[in-house]
Amino acid sequence: MMIVLFNKPYGVVTQFTPLAGHKSLADFGLPKRVYPAGRLDHDSEGLLVLTSDGRFQHELTDPRHYHKRTYLAQVERVPDEEALDRLRAGPRLADGATRRCRVQLLTHEPPVPPREPPIRFRKNVPTAWLEITLTEGRNRQVRRMTAAVGHPTLRLVRVRVGPFLLGRLAPGDWQTAPMPAKLF
Repeated sequence: MMIVLFNKPYGVVTQFTPLAGHKSLADFGLPKRVYPAGRLDHDSEGLLVLTSDGRFQHELTDPRHYHKRTYLAQVERVPDEEALDRLRAGPRLADGATRRCRVQLLTHEPPVPPREPPIRFRKNVPTAWLEITLTEGRNRQVRRMTAAVGHPTLRLVRVRVGPFLLGRLAPGDWQTAPMPAKLF
């Protein structure tokens, strides 16, 4: 079995087949016969776990296992404690209530590489960075959650999936990883 950790850059689709002008996983020299365990939208960045083992892939992505996924989200404006508490409680989205999650307002910009293209800059609208840890993985969940509490996500970087960490892996780079002793 092979496990690969990949730092997916902005604008790349989480599939091996190119899609409408976007780069795909096939553009990064990944090993043969590994497939994504989960996905990141083309406008999200960060840790993508790939594996050659279907059972492991299912275990890592099945929401019944409550595996943790941690994201750094740059949002419009600085959320107050009420907005942060609403996020922590799990806001109701169009497809139902989300699970409780861990949310922390960061006091400094995290050490993330610059994004190409950079996020839109608005002189009169400040931004803030949140660290959000979920135990479910709905489609565009972090973006929908932050929008639901009035703070749309401008940039989203996943830094953890279960026991796997992005660390200092540069955008577009990948490395193999050992099977963890305990998955979750």
